[in-house]
Amino acid sequence: MAENLKYNALDVEKKWQEIWAKNGEFEPKDDYSLPKKYILSMFPYPSGRIHMGHVRNYSIGDAIARYYRTQGFNVLHPIGFDSFGMPAENAAIKNKIHPRIWTYENIDYMTKELRTLGLSFSKRRELATSDPIYTKWEQSFFIKMFKEGLVYRKSAIVNWCEHDQTVLANEQVEEGCCWRCGNEVVQRELPGYYFKITQYADELLNDLKTLEGKWPSQVLTMQENWIGKSFGLEFKFYLDDDSKKILGDKFDGFEVFTTRPDTIYGVTYTALAPEHAIVKALLDGNTLDEDKKSKIKSILNQSPRERQASKKDGVFLGIHVTHPLTNEKIPVWVANFILADYGSGAIMSVPAHDQRDFDFASAFDLPIVSVIKTEENNGEIMRPKATGDYGVSINSPLINGLSSEEAKMAMIEKFEELKLGKRVVNFKLRDWGISRQRYWGAPIPIVHCPKCGVVAEDEKNLPVALPDDVEITGEGNPLDKHPTWKHTKCPKCGCDAIRETDTMDTFVQSSWYFARYASDERTWNDTALDKKGVDYWMNVDQYIGGIEHAILHLLYARFFQKVLRDLGYMRDDEPFKNLLTQGMVLKDGKKMSKSKGNVVDPDDIINKYGADTARLFILFAAPPQKELEWNDSAVEGAYRFLNRLWDRAQSIKPCDKIPAIEHAGLNKEEKYARLKVYEALAKSRDVFTQSFTFNTLIAACMEALNAINAQDNDEVSAEGFFIILNLLEPIVPHIACELSDKLFGRKNFGEIEILDEVFVKDTIKLAVTINGKKRAEFEMSANSSESEVLKEAKEQTAKWLEGKEIIKEIYVKGKLVNLVIKG
Repeated sequence: MAENLKYNALDVEKKWQEIWAKNGEFEPKDDYSLPKKYILSMFPYPSGRIHMGHVRNYSIGDAIARYYRTQGFNVLHPIGFDSFGMPAENAAIKNKIHPRIWTYENIDYMTKELRTLGLSFSKRRELATSDPIYTKWEQSFFIKMFKEGLVYRKSAIVNWCEHDQTVLANEQVEEGCCWRCGNEVVQRELPGYYFKITQYADELLNDLKTLEGKWPSQVLTMQENWIGKSFGLEFKFYLDDDSKKILGDKFDGFEVFTTRPDTIYGVTYTALAPEHAIVKALLDGNTLDEDKKSKIKSILNQSPRERQASKKDGVFLGIHVTHPLTNEKIPVWVANFILADYGSGAIMSVPAHDQRDFDFASAFDLPIVSVIKTEENNGEIMRPKATGDYGVSINSPLINGLSSEEAKMAMIEKFEELKLGKRVVNFKLRDWGISRQRYWGAPIPIVHCPKCGVVAEDEKNLPVALPDDVEITGEGNPLDKHPTWKHTKCPKCGCDAIRETDTMDTFVQSSWYFARYASDERTWNDTALDKKGVDYWMNVDQYIGGIEHAILHLLYARFFQKVLRDLGYMRDDEPFKNLLTQGMVLKDGKKMSKSKGNVVDPDDIINKYGADTARLFILFAAPPQKELEWNDSAVEGAYRFLNRLWDRAQSIKPCDKIPAIEHAGLNKEEKYARLKVYEALAKSRDVFTQSFTFNTLIAACMEALNAINAQDNDEVSAEGFFIILNLLEPIVPHIACELSDKLFGRKNFGEIEILDEVFVKDTIKLAVTINGKKRAEFEMSANSSESEVLKEAKEQTAKWLEGKEIIKEIYVKGKLVNLVIKG
């Protein structure tokens, strides 16, 4: 190379970012005959600035994408912004700025920030989920799902802030109050739209098996538990005659489901959710006193999360049901731990063998009867806990002596024989409520007609776009208050009608964005998904994102993939072939956050050291799956390594192809340098395709550079840099491109053959043990015969052998010599 120039990271990085942009080097190719790799990191919310979590996520994805490009793959590596949602509305209220302006200004700023990291994203396929053209096709999917019966409308209990006139997510309820205004939150029944995800529950569960070994086992378990498939007995508790009269003969009983029918003789009370129809009827009647009514209403005004966190509470409703087998009268309670949207909102309570039932029974001094004998409880009640384990049935006339598994099946068969109940499969998974009473979201394309009822919008009228002339005050839904926007014509009969003012949950946008990226951007105006492009690129080969998205986002994306497949848009059953969940970035042992005052601004690091230093540190400090502790001195160390790499490169002899070297003629240091270089090359294959332990590859490159520096053969040094810069390009692309361009015309950016000759050792190290105890270690030519090795071993251990008889000599080739002696 020319004169010894000082490493100036910012100049080098600006130069190469301009070259990459000008040449469009990161755009996917149109040649669908090429082998492909689709590498995707979860897209960001346009909050205004990138943080170290972004740097880590995108550096991991970028390293993988860049590696596959050097290996001759057609690579799709896109980026976009998940740009609808509540934070934009909060910013609008706080800063008196329209959500659209705030959002798109943030997108512009964050795009520039991401570009300074040298990330190899496709520019042409960039999108924002708030773009009207994106909303158009999302609304089209909604309409098709509506017509297929995969969308329905029903009323449900929601968190409601009377002051702001809005529905709140559970996360927005803080200690029973609205996070925005501090007003008390109440529970209100409102109509909303639901995606029928439960229709795919079995497939969502079964297909997890196809992801084993490709997704983290922890994520698969979390999804399996969330779907929560169980089988058991469904039957009806019938009200006694007095209770029917109390309820005005409007009810004869209620359904319950249990996974433990073997414990049915242990039922001592039943419990209803406060939203249950029977409870509502009692609240509307005159049979409950005011104290009971007040307590039930206070439970109703708690969110499900608050109820689950509270101590067990409830009231006796003054009614009874009869036990289906014993005909005993069983009291009916309302309880705060029963959720209305799980099962029928009613349970049979077996306090001896269910902890929640036990805690409730203990709080209200209700009977507890043991019906399972285990080694632990010996048939007795184990205070202060329930016995949930399987064992042998006791105190249960029809099933005494049977194991719990046998008793379950016997009890289901008995109930079916007597026509009292039936075997059913249940899921914890609930249909996905997507209605949000907010402005900054994708409008639900439904029209309410006085003649035709609920009607889907005509697709030719899409997108149903948001009006710009709104004022975001935080009180109520601006779409509902808009003087003209909601007034429209029925697409079916042409009469005056009202447009739906709810918008979609933002999880909907992130449930299909990966497929949109896979579509040729030249088709985006004309079709939702370009089938030719989608069939080529999908499914995503490597998906990267935080473990916090392990349940909802990934579950909804898997659901959407299956729906779009059934609608004819997609081919694959699953969207993400492989999943990597990266750990958080910590500082002082805590997650970085403004409130903790421990945030490190990526811009500051880039301006001081350069993007390559930030990338090198973030990939070197810890394996991606582990949490990463920020370390200022380690950042300095990464910067020093790049300076050493730069300085050493100034003395490397340029060439246009990898040097051909006669390995046998090299000295020990030269051979060792080649060995370390090719060890790093061999390691890279596994790191970039399987383990993603970039820290081990970087360490191997550092060792290789040290070994190169310890010898002075120009050909060995040139070969070493030819390979090391190839390996480092995905990790520190700017400096690797600059040095590779000057030294090799970037001819080193391709697949490099691993040479076996460098791994052949001239000498071997052997240990010598005497009667199994290590006594010496020596080095010999790798070509030494067994007799030569044994002779040397005895010479090395002569003092331990003096006056002893060797009765056995064992040589484990290439590893050790074991001498057995006596005397």
